[in-house]
Amino acid sequence: MAFYSDELIEKICEANDIVDVISQNVKLVKKGNSYFGLCPFHNEKSASFSVTPSKQMYYCFGCGAGGNVITFVRQYENYSFKEAVEYLADRANIELPKTEYSEEEKKKADLRSQLLEVNKAAAKYYYYCLRENYGKRAYDYLKARELSDETIKKFGLGYAKTSNNALNSYLKKNGFKDEILRQSGLFKYDEKNGVYDKFWNRVIFPIMDVNSRVIGFGGRVMGDGEPKYLNSPETKIFDKSRNLYGLNFARTSRKNYIIICEGYMDVIALHQAGITNAVASLGTAFTYGHASLIKRYTDEVYLSYDSDGAGKKAALRAIPILKEAGLRIKVINMEPYKDPDEFIKNLGVDEYYKRIDNAINGFMFEIQCLESTYNLNDPEEKTEFHNAIAKKLTGFSEELERNNYIEAVAKKYSISYENLRKLVNKYGMTIVNNNEIDNFETKKTSVTKNLNDGMYKSQKLILTWMIEDAKLYNIIKDYITPDDFTIDLYNKAALALYRQFETGKVNPSIIINQFENEEEQREVASLFNARLDNIETIEEKQKALKDTIIRVKKNSLDYKAKSKDANDIMNIQRIIEGKKMLEKLEKLNISLN
Repeated sequence: MAFYSDELIEKICEANDIVDVISQNVKLVKKGNSYFGLCPFHNEKSASFSVTPSKQMYYCFGCGAGGNVITFVRQYENYSFKEAVEYLADRANIELPKTEYSEEEKKKADLRSQLLEVNKAAAKYYYYCLRENYGKRAYDYLKARELSDETIKKFGLGYAKTSNNALNSYLKKNGFKDEILRQSGLFKYDEKNGVYDKFWNRVIFPIMDVNSRVIGFGGRVMGDGEPKYLNSPETKIFDKSRNLYGLNFARTSRKNYIIICEGYMDVIALHQAGITNAVASLGTAFTYGHASLIKRYTDEVYLSYDSDGAGKKAALRAIPILKEAGLRIKVINMEPYKDPDEFIKNLGVDEYYKRIDNAINGFMFEIQCLESTYNLNDPEEKTEFHNAIAKKLTGFSEELERNNYIEAVAKKYSISYENLRKLVNKYGMTIVNNNEIDNFETKKTSVTKNLNDGMYKSQKLILTWMIEDAKLYNIIKDYITPDDFTIDLYNKAALALYRQFETGKVNPSIIINQFENEEEQREVASLFNARLDNIETIEEKQKALKDTIIRVKKNSLDYKAKSKDANDIMNIQRIIEGKKMLEKLEKLNISLN
């Protein structure tokens, strides 16, 4: 992570106000000393995402996402630490040193950059092979699929030769070492064959991230081999659940919606026809990660999945995921053709746009699919169908939205609106009663966990209060030291914060840069964003502060007494001194006036 000095990184952070950076992507409203908005990392209807200028940090009280300006850019844009720093430096017109490290040192320091270079070189090689004589079969296949040379170039389509060692030999000749090739996902290894190319005798589809960097590959076999389609395994730069094929182009489309397809060729066919807002998942089921990614660019999606049974099942799985992310969903009818590629070839782009105009609402599509499983000429099955509809309608938590759908369903299926509404309410009450029972059982089994969570929160509160009111440091430091924070990560963060207080330059957002792991950064952000509700008066805060200090100190002494060094003479001395301090604390009156 240490491409640049701590001083330079701090300078870059200070030059990029976190409110300015985040407000480019999230609508923020000022409330008190902070700004609030809807979290871009999970679906929510009430704003729990806070950005605090004085801390130069963000934190979501809903999902726990948090960090400084670098963390936000990394998480939002899916950048590496180095890429985020360079982006922010460019934004602030700060020139970065060109030769702070040698090329060899950079290769060792940044695995992600190396993997991107390997994939870039592989993509160029595959593209070159497609144009050679031995690639004619693959080129003819693409032309038979009616792809133009311009489209082939735009998507960087290529060919993997019939030799299963061609790419390996090429990359080694170009200076890539075995260590990095092993982690690229481009090769397989076994005792019998040694190292060999993962892709051979296949049309190659480079997979790009939103910034058009090659992160993986898909391959379609030439002939009757199996599997028909093969994808790169997940690597340090390729996460199937957080990337979508074609999104690098679709995100810049002027359309205010995104079309989701099933396959590479569907996306390519739509783009060639001028429908440049199409994407596809990468050989995996649609995930919450995909939905969250799409939510960055639009509020509305159209599903253009295959019209067969498998395609309908895939749409039914995707709809609730997309809804959870806060997206509006419509489903395009591809019949009588199987997929967008076939549809465009046979009926043309104008007819496809008509299908978009007539696309069915996602919930109504679910009801339509549900209808096909019942015989509505049978009174018993018809009643079962109406009950199934009512159960589904209970999924709408907002009354207005629920009533609108009750009205739409009642009209389409000739059901009495009032009867359907009563049926929905009946099932809604059943769910509420069951939830009350479940919640009671959960409370009974979570007492121990809550006790642990309570201590963690006490330690978080100490750190949060210190940075929100600097004068508290002089009160707290006499009783609580970094050693009293009994979790390693909390201890490291406390050490850094205490050091900042002693130097007179307190900036908790910089502390986050000391932690490389994303989960650790989230947890550190939570340390500086703890809240204690229902404290209104100065007297209540004084009591809460004293109680929290005592609780943290007692926990620290218990921890030391149970440690492996419990019988060490120095540890015993610290415990004795700590107990004396506790006695002093019990009698202390803390004044915040």
